[in-house]
Amino acid sequence: MTTTAFSSRRSPIYGRNGIVATSQPLATAAGLEILAKGGNAADASVAAGAALNVTEPTSTGIGGDMFALYYSADTGKVTALNGSGRAPSALTLDRLKNEGLLAESLPPFHAHTVTVPGACAGWCDLIAKHGSLSMGDVLAPAIRLASDGFPVAPLTSYFWGRGAQRQLASAPNGGELTINGRAPKAGEIFRNPGLARTFETVARGGASAFYQGEIAESIVSVLKEAGGCMTMDDLASHVSTWEEPISVTYRGLRVYECPPNGQGITALIALNLLEGFDLPSLEALSAEKMHLIIEALRLAFADASWYVADPKFSNVPIKELLSKEYASERRKLINPQRATIDQKRGTPVASSNTVYLSVVDKWGNACSFINSNYMGFGTGIVPKGWGFTLQNRGHNFSLNPGHPNCLAPRKRPYHTIIPAMVTRASDNSLYASYGVMGGFMQPQGHVQVLSALHDAGLDPQSALDLPRFCIDVDESGGRVAIEENMPQETYAALEKMGHPVYSVSGYERALFGRGQVILRDPETGVLCAGSDPRADGCAMTL
Repeated sequence: MTTTAFSSRRSPIYGRNGIVATSQPLATAAGLEILAKGGNAADASVAAGAALNVTEPTSTGIGGDMFALYYSADTGKVTALNGSGRAPSALTLDRLKNEGLLAESLPPFHAHTVTVPGACAGWCDLIAKHGSLSMGDVLAPAIRLASDGFPVAPLTSYFWGRGAQRQLASAPNGGELTINGRAPKAGEIFRNPGLARTFETVARGGASAFYQGEIAESIVSVLKEAGGCMTMDDLASHVSTWEEPISVTYRGLRVYECPPNGQGITALIALNLLEGFDLPSLEALSAEKMHLIIEALRLAFADASWYVADPKFSNVPIKELLSKEYASERRKLINPQRATIDQKRGTPVASSNTVYLSVVDKWGNACSFINSNYMGFGTGIVPKGWGFTLQNRGHNFSLNPGHPNCLAPRKRPYHTIIPAMVTRASDNSLYASYGVMGGFMQPQGHVQVLSALHDAGLDPQSALDLPRFCIDVDESGGRVAIEENMPQETYAALEKMGHPVYSVSGYERALFGRGQVILRDPETGVLCAGSDPRADGCAMTL
């Protein structure tokens, strides 16, 4: 494993008694506190996730959704938890038509974009199945942070300011997440007693206290006020689901993702395509390597944008999309010298914000955990007095009746948030718990970071420090954003190959996602971790 400083200011973190890696130092500390009390990876993940709701509400919260992959050291088995919510039972295309809202997609911050928040049930289910502590123990650090207050981190302050103007200023009760109508400055103390009350309620009563009690009543009330149609029954009937993860092999590894309705399949399709090229022989930031990854991801997104939907409402041909035979056929569409901008989906035979965190405990269990409001504060709508915003994940539904991802009552939308887990294919030993948050950047980040780790042999911090690209998935022209510190010769060569590239710098580099990586040495049990420099956070060990 090579440690190379591509503009890196950090060294990788090594440890043996567990590592927590998050986008906020205080959330990392919350996870470590739980590990120090004897908690495991599941316990620490929920503790850190709740602490992120306090310290980075610009990205995540109990009013959003979550997914997790859990690796059991005892069995070598990976399990997938889908903690995403569903559309209200009364939300139909006819209703939108009658309200004058039937367009290409819903207005991004409308109350109708609020799907049932799945995070709380997901947290409770993760602890019930894999945890070792009580919800009271697990939520204690976040309750303390929300009650006592915390100094706001610099990048969080910047994005809080944008969200305060874009969402909170006009959303019902959005002022609860401001200081007299403005965002907190970097280093300024912010307290959230409403969120502390929410967590205390869940700590005492579990998920039912969120979905059936006062909190649920407040959610229904504020959404009705804002023009929504969610009911108490929509909330009370919510369940998260344990699912079989999907996976492919890649150069001696087995890479796991959560199945659809999540977009993790995009990364797996791309890895299948890339396995047919000799990426280890190419320089980490060479134009040749970047070009192949871009082209593989274009093909993967062409399939995912059509096929990824709630499998309870439409057939998703997962086995066929992930077959090596399908990859061999689709790989023929990649020209090693020339960009193909508009790829079409195949036919297999029969802007946005999120938090990602990773925990590996001293026993070798791992939890790859992701939680999101979708677009920053989501809708910005706050159930009065409870200190959290409601997500706008329903904006991801298609309103085209013929599309597999078309809106329907109690349907889960196409989901961008995806955790990843990697084992060694030979013995199922843990290789990595990792992820890269950030909308449609996430599968692109998964592929780029894994290639840096495994093909280029970089350590986790160096792999995360590498400059990245991001394909504009929503644009028909397929523009490719290139991070400012990408070598100029690579930028020029990609442009010459026909890629419509443009440079992104400064705060806007958040476009390229924010990742966390923890590797485990199977012989010594030593952990090695990195945390993305594009965020405020860190990885730390006990």
